[in-house]
Amino acid sequence: MATRAIIPLRSYGGNEAELDNECNDNDRGIPIRSVSRAISVLQAINSHSSLTMTQIATDSGVPYPTACRIVKTLLYEGLIEREDKTKRYRPTAKVRTLASGYDHASNLVEVARPLMERLTIKVGWPISLTTRVGRSMVLAASTHAMTSLTFNEYERGYAMPILECAAGMIYLANCEQSVRDAILGQLHQFGDDETRHMVQLAGEGGLLETIRKDGYATRSFVQHTRNPGKTSAIAVPVMHDDKIEGALTVAVFSSTIDLRTAVRDLMPGLRDCAAEISSLL
Repeated sequence: MATRAIIPLRSYGGNEAELDNECNDNDRGIPIRSVSRAISVLQAINSHSSLTMTQIATDSGVPYPTACRIVKTLLYEGLIEREDKTKRYRPTAKVRTLASGYDHASNLVEVARPLMERLTIKVGWPISLTTRVGRSMVLAASTHAMTSLTFNEYERGYAMPILECAAGMIYLANCEQSVRDAILGQLHQFGDDETRHMVQLAGEGGLLETIRKDGYATRSFVQHTRNPGKTSAIAVPVMHDDKIEGALTVAVFSSTIDLRTAVRDLMPGLRDCAAEISSLL
């Protein structure tokens, strides 16, 4: 019977501090491209009930041949499974083991969901609750299924780049300085020219300070949705003990309501909802 074993590439005789020095953010070859692509493929599959191979490659942004090899590996590891009749791929329960040490958002969602639903009934537009995971804002709960004023429903786990969504900007404006510096530093190191420009604008241009003083962030014609450019968003922080726990966002049709009107009409209710959530945490 074949077995799998971890074979060390080399032996280390040093102490723990020396080992830590072997793995630092300045190492050349970081990030490992194949690992990044595998994560993108798994995230794409995990964000939908099922996907075809072509959809996986498109949604993950990974070339089709590479995506095929990654999918075969994920099948082998039991993280996804194939529907033989439809030739679609879906996540298995094993993906939950990747988050077994992370249940931070569970209490937040339990407290927030009924208040989000109540606000959606009042204003009509969908409300989302996101938390930060790495350099992304990840959906913890939403009310898209409650309203017709949305293009798509979004499942828990849907991720957006932190610099390119209102929720991410409100998070960066309200998180601890050390956390903000670490996130912006990683984005500057690993990002493209446009990302580096956004990092400079956020960190040195006073944008985050303005957002923090205003108490909300906006994003027009949001690109990182399933209908790019069709919606605009307003986000406010959900705070607890002077620390940001997540972001509450309302999304509107860009062609139906201009952002200034949306801020005037919707931001106060969104802010009150976030404050009530905070008081119950």
